Amino acid sequence: MGKAERKDGNAVEACIEAGAFRHLSQFCLKRGLQSLRIVADSNTWAALGSQVKDEVEKAGIRAACTIFESDSSHPLAADAGSILRLLMDLSAEDQLLAAVGSGTITDITRFVASRSGRSFVSLPTAPSVDAYASVVAPLVVDGVKKTVGAKAPAAIFADTDVLCAAPRPMISAGFGDVVCKYCSVADWRLGALFWDEKFDEDIAARSVATAADAAAAAADIGAATPHGISVLIGALIESGRCMAEAGNSHPASGAEHQYSHFWEMKLLREGRPPVLHGLKVGVGAVLASELWEKVRGVPAAQAAKLLSASEAPSPGYERAAMQRAYGRDAPAIIGCQQRFLELEDSAPAYRDFCDKIAANWDKVLSIAAGVPSPADMRRLLKTAGCCTDASELGLGRAEIASAIEAAHYIRDRFTVRKLARMLWGD
Repeated sequence: MGKAERKDGNAVEACIEAGAFRHLSQFCLKRGLQSLRIVADSNTWAALGSQVKDEVEKAGIRAACTIFESDSSHPLAADAGSILRLLMDLSAEDQLLAAVGSGTITDITRFVASRSGRSFVSLPTAPSVDAYASVVAPLVVDGVKKTVGAKAPAAIFADTDVLCAAPRPMISAGFGDVVCKYCSVADWRLGALFWDEKFDEDIAARSVATAADAAAAAADIGAATPHGISVLIGALIESGRCMAEAGNSHPASGAEHQYSHFWEMKLLREGRPPVLHGLKVGVGAVLASELWEKVRGVPAAQAAKLLSASEAPSPGYERAAMQRAYGRDAPAIIGCQQRFLELEDSAPAYRDFCDKIAANWDKVLSIAAGVPSPADMRRLLKTAGCCTDASELGLGRAEIASAIEAAHYIRDRFTVRKLARMLWGD
């Protein structure tokens, strides 16, 4: 298996080839592991899980199983119920957890492995998300999407035969989740400049490179060719590694992910069918690229004028907006925005912040230059079979408008959406 060295000195092993899952037995035997637990849902069990069980048992390795039921009417979620189910299934004999599935299965397994002191391996069944090599798990906690620290897998076995056979929407979702890194990294740069976020230039460059690799193979990815799928899963794994090295999701998640999380939480609250994460992210990337294009059109003198005239909405207004958009989930959202609310609560502090942005406008324009135009973003997404408008996801105009108004409250980050609000007040 190939290895990518992380800055912490640990090697993340990844095998991307036809029949990759067959290497799991050797991985276990080399480490003296005699027992593992396979974690899958009813779909991923049929796609790969049963083959994994047969393969490891032929090598004399005990394989226990946790198989979640999942269908369109009862989709699996990475929430407290699923986590508790897996924790209750664990036995002292389970030396390793094997996540057979895509994002949700991986996040459940990653979190439980971290909290139970076990290692886990990832066996993707679709190139749909960049979560495979990550050290964080986006979980639904009391209805709110929260990113929680967890751990990276000990190895990733990506079987290209299985991945090519994945449902096309899941392949398109993977493309949406990786091509958006142009926007994610731009927001990370913005946050480092104005919000004191820890930044790493090497990781940022690698994250953007994953988007470029996927963009160059967009047609092959849309056609689900072995080459295209190999490029896509490689880019998704590398994106996860970037998050693992950064220790957070900044290299891979900006305003575009906030739109996605907003819609996911809304659908969950209303008991509506979920929409694939990467498809929502792709639409979010179009919205973010539109904001970046608008920023690119503002010369320094105009930016200074706009920021000089910018007035902070009152904290009362902000809290009301969060309450209106998030309902019962509003207290948690308000809690994560205390830093921004405190900034707005002090007129001198807000003015100093505006002046800092104006003084660094040349750097803002340099950041904006790295984001594709909305036309280019739409073209890439369409080539790979992705949606480019929220209406294609079954979301109405009001839901699009509410996301534009309130999605930026989900994380304590300074993204292009917050910048746009300061410039234009919308």
